[in-house]
Parts: sequence; C-alpha cells; structure tokens
Amino acid sequence: MTESIASEVRALTFDVFGTVVDWRSSVIREGQQLGDAKGLNIDWARFADEWRGGYAPAMDRVRQGELPWTRLDELHRMTLDRLLDDHGLADCLDETEKDHLNRVWHRLTPWPDSAEGLSKLKQRYVLATLSNGNVSLLVNMARHAGLPWDCVLSSELAGHYKRDPEVYQMAMRLLDLKPSQVMMVAAHQDDLQAAYRQGMRTAFIKRPLEHGPDATPDLSIDPRFDFVAEDITDLARQLL
Repeated sequence: MTESIASEVRALTFDVFGTVVDWRSSVIREGQQLGDAKGLNIDWARFADEWRGGYAPAMDRVRQGELPWTRLDELHRMTLDRLLDDHGLADCLDETEKDHLNRVWHRLTPWPDSAEGLSKLKQRYVLATLSNGNVSLLVNMARHAGLPWDCVLSSELAGHYKRDPEVYQMAMRLLDLKPSQVMMVAAHQDDLQAAYRQGMRTAFIKRPLEHGPDATPDLSIDPRFDFVAEDITDLARQLL
C-alpha cells in the first residue's frame, strides 16, 4: 500500500518551523549572542518559548477580524515588542537591533538531517514549502540554511493561515496536482490532519526536541497518516 502511495505522489509540501528547521535553538543562540554583546541577563530559552507561544494567538486575532491580513514577519514583531516590554528590554535595543532580532526567523538553522534528506527526496519529487512564514522569510531562510526547495509556497499566497483549508487548496492548485498526488510533511499532527481533510497524503516527522529537552512530546500518532518517519532522511528511505 505504501509503495503505491509513494508512486502516485508527485510533490511533497513541507511545514518548515519545527519540521525542517530548529527554531528554538536558533532563537536561543542569537539571543545569547545579543545578550552578551549588550550585557543583558535574560533567560533566552524562556524568551524563545514565549515568542513562539505568541504565534497562534496572533494569527487568531487576524482570523477573528481584530487585525487585517498580516504577514508573519509583522505578527512576530508585534509579539517581540510586547516581550521586550515584559522583559524590560524595550529601551535596551534601538530600532535596527530590534529589526535584526525580529528577522532571526529568516536565519533559522536546519535539523542535521534536513538538507541531506531533502536533497534525496528532490531526486524523485517536487519539493515545496507550505508554511505560515511569508515568502521573503522562507526565501531568505532557504538561502541561509541551504534548503533545496523547487518552489516556495506560503500562506501569504492564500491570504489565510494554516490550518485553514484555503492554504492546502492553494498549494494543490498552484502545483496543478490532485490531492492524492501531494503529500504534506510535518512534525505537527494538527497540520497533517488539516491536510488529510483536503484529501492530501500525509507524512509525520518525529521532532521530539522541537520544544527543548524538557518538553513532553505527544507520542500518540494518528493512525490515518500514510507515513511516520524518525526524520527526513528516514522519510527518504521509505519513499525512494
């Protein structure tokens, strides 16, 4: 059964934050570098978690009509400004430094298996992002991290955020493929479940360290997923 699925699929669309890149370690590392340079005594692991924690609530403000459609860069900056106030840092950074810190999301480091696994999968499949990151963010990240995408698809192109159905429908439309010919690859089960509801194939990537070594990941994997892989190179072994 899995062999027939692998042969029917033409394109793989990837969630990026947490699935392909290690956002938490990247934000912590750059925060520590900034803190050392500025003499700031901050718990950057907590800061990174709080910044990421503002992600879903910020998108919900758009969905509820409190904000107009807003790119992820701007949502990140809104959360960053609030966190800088909360941590007493608002007056410690000038605008250039705040902008540079906000763009840390353009400079995230990939998981060790990502570039190799993607390069192998690229031999057979079209590879595309399918992320809430805006297009410029994803392009800059790809160049920084050496990620070999064939194309960059973003929720920005649909004017919706995942897990809204319009995002997955947009990807299939722009790739000119049937739902069964596109496989969503993600480390987040709700993302895959939303793709499944649109008829897409699904592959779950285990990323137990996404939220740090002390987090307790959900190990109860939805049995409807077509593939479950330890990492992206493992997915390549299963599909190729």
